[in-house]
Amino acid sequence: MKALELYIHIPFCVRKCKYCDFLSGPATRAEQEIYVESLCREICSYTDLAKAYRVVSIFLGGGTPSTLEAEQTESIFTAINRTFTIAEDAEITTELNPGTVDEKKLRAYQKCGINRLSIGLQSADDRELRMLGRIHTYEDFLHTYRLAKEVGFTNINIDLMSAIPGQNLSDWERTLRTVAELSPEHISAYSLIIEEGTPFGERKLKLPDEDTEYRMYENTAGILEEYGFHQYEISNYAKGGRECRHNKGYWQRIDYLGLGLGASSLLEHMRFSNTADMKEYIGNSAFPDKIRQNMESLTEADEMAEFMFLGLRMTEGVSMEAFAEYFGKNMENVYGEVLKKHLEIGMLEQKGDRIYLSRKGIHVSNGVMADFL
Repeated sequence: MKALELYIHIPFCVRKCKYCDFLSGPATRAEQEIYVESLCREICSYTDLAKAYRVVSIFLGGGTPSTLEAEQTESIFTAINRTFTIAEDAEITTELNPGTVDEKKLRAYQKCGINRLSIGLQSADDRELRMLGRIHTYEDFLHTYRLAKEVGFTNINIDLMSAIPGQNLSDWERTLRTVAELSPEHISAYSLIIEEGTPFGERKLKLPDEDTEYRMYENTAGILEEYGFHQYEISNYAKGGRECRHNKGYWQRIDYLGLGLGASSLLEHMRFSNTADMKEYIGNSAFPDKIRQNMESLTEADEMAEFMFLGLRMTEGVSMEAFAEYFGKNMENVYGEVLKKHLEIGMLEQKGDRIYLSRKGIHVSNGVMADFL
């Protein structure tokens, strides 16, 4: 059976953050219930497809999946287990925000098989949290984190955000050290991106300058290394053996099926996404063909380009041998000029079989990766 990853989109949150452009928003309990019922119908519609696959990871994202009631989450996993074969060692993650879970929900997550939590903290500074529009304080986060540990979760990621309005280098380093001292298994550290159509996109903000943002990023790896974290991807840091297997699957182009409103998929050389229209989704969720949009059949050239620019997100980079095995072609014959250019100017480095971004190359990674398109 082929490996498959499942992504489950929960498009609800308590309140939209000021920087967020994700497909999410507040909803009533009744609206959430209708959505969960529709999501379960979609999941169960994949009985035939599921016969060819073994699910190696599941990720509930959003939005804020923890806004659902425990019973709603259990309903989703009942549908998943009825439909798919789940690997015994599958990594099963749910995102949550501080203040949106209690012991009952956490126990329900364990009952469902969830073995990894991803907590959206963003900052250890309450002033920064208010400015971002977060619904919680740092103390709220500490309560949630400690409760999760007490209940028995041993694989926890904490999301952090740098380069936010009014933040200086010392502020960022204080948040990093405060969180690292808690010794979670994984930290995701992203730089704020100002998106059009968000409250932040409509305001003039006092953002850190380019040099400060550069130093924030560079110092992150060094500081977290002091606490036993290694950088395995552009924005992700983990203790030994605690890398996010689900995200690595995306970068290594394992087939994945997105379930729920607006969710994206890669199946059998096809990329597509579900409709982002809630009414259309609810009305047709039992019939996947009716909710699919943006169907794209990937050519060999498309897949080779994805192999390169997704693989280069990881600090281990890409394997020339794996490229040859997958495509039956030599990487240097396909991308020789691009590789030569970026190796010569120091954006890429090579060690044995592997090509990877240099520290300098990471800072201009989008430009490097664009050359493989």
